[in-house]
Amino acid sequence: MKIGLFFGSFNPIHIGHLAIANYIVEYSELDKLWFVVSPQNPLKEKKNLLNDYQRLEMVNRAIFDDMRFKACDIEFKLPRPSYTIDTLTYLTEKYPDHDFTLIIGSDNYANLEKWKNHEQLLNQYHFIVYPRPNYPIDCNAYKGNFTIVDAPLIEISSTFIRKAISEKRDIRHFLSPEVYKYMDEMGFYR
Repeated sequence: MKIGLFFGSFNPIHIGHLAIANYIVEYSELDKLWFVVSPQNPLKEKKNLLNDYQRLEMVNRAIFDDMRFKACDIEFKLPRPSYTIDTLTYLTEKYPDHDFTLIIGSDNYANLEKWKNHEQLLNQYHFIVYPRPNYPIDCNAYKGNFTIVDAPLIEISSTFIRKAISEKRDIRHFLSPEVYKYMDEMGFYR
């Protein structure tokens, strides 16, 4: 089975994440896409990060009715900080019949050399790269197995969502209804 791994803090998951995931599953050979909720990205600050299980709950609520998607908490059980190579090594051992593909934005593609054991990742795994604003894709930057997708450019970020909520703005249409309801009930990011 071909599984796409969409790593992220999903703090919160928003319609941009869902649109990209939908596009990639529909326009690739992937059978399923797993949203891998990362406890802590070693290249990002932990400021304003909700706890792991609250973010996992938001992902579950966002995708509950789409069987192509799965929320994955595998990194909750691994040493921190989370490194993609360690997670992939674990998943490959646990699911030997699965063929894993990494799904990354062009912002991450531009910084792959900063990833732990990035050469090993490039040699062993396939990458699907989607465009992000202000991060053009240099197809010659790395040698590896890459598919560059022409997904719609979505300029919504979790940072924007958190800031808008803190400013008491109505952002309900940037989130799935289930995620918006949960966030509102819990008072997240206020």
